Amino acid sequence: MTDRPATPLLDRVKSPADLKGFSDAELRQVADELRAETIFSVSQTGGHFGAGLGVVELTVAIHSVFDTPQDRLIWDVSHQCYPHKILTGRRERMGTIRQKDGLSGFTKRSESPYDPFGAAHSSTSISAAMGFAVARDLGGAPEPALGDAIAVIGDGALTGGMAFEAMNHAGHEKRRLFVVLNDNDMSIAPPVGAMSSYLSRLYAGEPFQEFKAAAKGAVKLLPPPFQEGARRAKEMLKGMTVGGTLFEELGFSYVGPIDGHDMGQLLQVLRTVHDRATGPVLIHAITKKGKGYGPAEGSNDGGHATAKFDLATGKQHKAASNAPSYTSVFGKTLTKLAEIDDKVVAVTAAMPGGTGLDLVAERFPNRVFDVGIAEQHGVTFAAGLAAGGMKPYAAIYSTFLQRGYDQVVHDVAIQRLPVRFMVDRAGLVGADGATHAGSFDIAYLSNLPGFTVMAPANEAELINMVATAHEINDGPSAVRYPRGAGVGCDLPETPTPLEIGKGRIVREGAKVAILSLGTRLEQSLKAAEMLEAKGLNPTVADARFAKPLDAEMIMGLARDHEVLITIEEGAIGGFGSHVAQLLAENGAFDAGLKFRSMFLPDTFIDQSSPEDMYRTAGLMAEDIVEKVLAALSIANIGSAKRA
Repeated sequence: MTDRPATPLLDRVKSPADLKGFSDAELRQVADELRAETIFSVSQTGGHFGAGLGVVELTVAIHSVFDTPQDRLIWDVSHQCYPHKILTGRRERMGTIRQKDGLSGFTKRSESPYDPFGAAHSSTSISAAMGFAVARDLGGAPEPALGDAIAVIGDGALTGGMAFEAMNHAGHEKRRLFVVLNDNDMSIAPPVGAMSSYLSRLYAGEPFQEFKAAAKGAVKLLPPPFQEGARRAKEMLKGMTVGGTLFEELGFSYVGPIDGHDMGQLLQVLRTVHDRATGPVLIHAITKKGKGYGPAEGSNDGGHATAKFDLATGKQHKAASNAPSYTSVFGKTLTKLAEIDDKVVAVTAAMPGGTGLDLVAERFPNRVFDVGIAEQHGVTFAAGLAAGGMKPYAAIYSTFLQRGYDQVVHDVAIQRLPVRFMVDRAGLVGADGATHAGSFDIAYLSNLPGFTVMAPANEAELINMVATAHEINDGPSAVRYPRGAGVGCDLPETPTPLEIGKGRIVREGAKVAILSLGTRLEQSLKAAEMLEAKGLNPTVADARFAKPLDAEMIMGLARDHEVLITIEEGAIGGFGSHVAQLLAENGAFDAGLKFRSMFLPDTFIDQSSPEDMYRTAGLMAEDIVEKVLAALSIANIGSAKRA
């Protein structure tokens, strides 16, 4: 396929209601056309790919059987929502997905009534569906009236304990609720743990391959042709610890496993449970991530995400960079440290490739632990490793670490355990938008007693900070760094630990001091050059540490300059707030210092390129210049007006 595919039936679908007029055979054709359209669409824009291809038939079947948007369809994580968006009136805008002012790559309430609940983090769908079910029964939301609630959750998301908390509650309440388990044996990384093994046993043997509609404990819900097969399969499996036992113990009627790519099975099962269910039902569908596109099916991650690609070959069109990514620099540095210290171990929450720990695992497979989509467990597991005498590095995206914050506080910080948090994707991340932005970690980590919080200005500094964390054995530490390529600087051959709480002066000047934390240093230096052209000669400093602060350096900057500006890639309450407190306690403002703090604005910034997002946030060089000039104007005219 090199051109847009012919889609005569899909062209007639303007909303899911149009699917009601199609025969079952036509719905199969709609699914084939929807898969071709999804492949073509993502080839033009890039984006999440394999998960959507795996649920094409599910998407068509659910929308044809249920009455969305009255029936609330909730996609867990929602990586797989592209076919859903095509069917729900957004087909013509798919070319804007994950771009500025375009469609979100995830479900988003403000985007469409067919997206009743926003997502992007895992394991939330059943909780939300339960909320809709209770709201329905209590008379909520008259327009449109609440109908059924359907959660589609992947097998990888079941490693998140929140999903089981929700299922336990739903089983207790016994309200009508549908959960579709999209079981593709493939989350972003190969799934790990007992849940993966349990699901694998459900369909690994001959009986389940022969009787794909086998239902353990929910036989009466199936159409008559399925009932006999289910009884026979159940008899064959008597005595085996498989089937829907786990889900039934949680209070669900279990139906499956069924072939998630067989439209006939899907339609019969969904129609039957739709017509007969009175309580919570789990439909177990076996699917294949990347289904229908060879390069995706053959890749290790099922074609999870991709840049623009050639339809015929699957070759991605990625922009080349001369600099390594921060993620790969971390992975290579930790591998070096692990070679010289056998106490070094690493923990990831289902993101070994995304965090660079796959590089470490190649060399030390027994010292890298993927706990699945379970950040809470991952943090406390790392705390236990530290208490047991190991040197754990917990590599977790900033936005995902939020999910384990109670454990960071209670299990790590209070006990002063030396867990080393490698906070990837810190700051604004581009196409994934607000849900994945690492906006808050400076604030939520720096306010914890005993924490050391670092932010490198470039990839060379990252190497040294990874080594610095290795030497911190009396409390927790964190290193935050952004997504993507570094600045292209020379890298040290040997990691060198930094002195704790010590920054550095990068550019000597007078009158104005710019104090940067993290990778805004490049913009700070650029701003200094722009100010020099206006007759000013600013000092530029790299804080390196958000905590502990380099009080000596900061007070020196305050004493020797009229204006002090801080800049960070985080929200209010972070680095700048700590600097302001230090200055206030030491009387710097009484001496006439003009202090300004630049940070992310008090809003969620939608997807765009990272540069454009930082421009929107007002954290580019020209914004620094404007802030400096405004502060100097106040100083010159003696106004009390705040810039």
